[in-house]
Amino acid sequence: MPLKAVLFDMDGVIVDTEPLHRKAYFKTFNELEIAVSEDLYTSFTGASTKRVCETLIYEFNLNQTHEEIAKTKRDYFKDYFYNDEEFDLIPGVKELIQHYHENGIKLILASSATMTTINMVFEKFELEKYFSGKISGADLKESKPHPEVFLLAAEMAGEPVENCMVIEDSTNGILAAHRAKIFCAAYRSPHSKNQDYTLADTVISDYADLELDKVSKYF
Repeated sequence: MPLKAVLFDMDGVIVDTEPLHRKAYFKTFNELEIAVSEDLYTSFTGASTKRVCETLIYEFNLNQTHEEIAKTKRDYFKDYFYNDEEFDLIPGVKELIQHYHENGIKLILASSATMTTINMVFEKFELEKYFSGKISGADLKESKPHPEVFLLAAEMAGEPVENCMVIEDSTNGILAAHRAKIFCAAYRSPHSKNQDYTLADTVISDYADLELDKVSKYF
């Protein structure tokens, strides 16, 4: 079965917003005058902003509501998103997206990020024209490692799962692709620490390795 659609995760695959979230959080901690240790911050990985804010209120006995803290953090994040010099696409990903697009491969974004963040990224880096659909896991009942987001993405592409490929960088995303029975290419980024690539069908650290002539052997 030939490859017809590629389902992209966003964070860690197309952009890396983690450093921006980190800066925004630490600026928020400063404003709240609390000292958050690295260990506590690390424990927030993958948690929703709401949960992080609730934890802070509990741990530091704060008077603010989680909505107030989340708003402060969001405002800082937005500021960094548009003004941080270092924030850019992950090297080689734009070329890969253009390569698939030129070769008639359908592209669907299947990310756990909110649609607001997805749209911000697409607008800033002019990606809209390459993708035929976007799904935010934040709108779904189940999140990765549940396969729902990728099954919906394949459906959106109008292709059976065996004609699709997922590009992921996290343990949960790889597991979700595996459960959806979709071929998964894991991108091993310098930023992704402690991720488990065991269930990925191929692991790459350079996007040139996912060009069609290289991956056609799997389909």
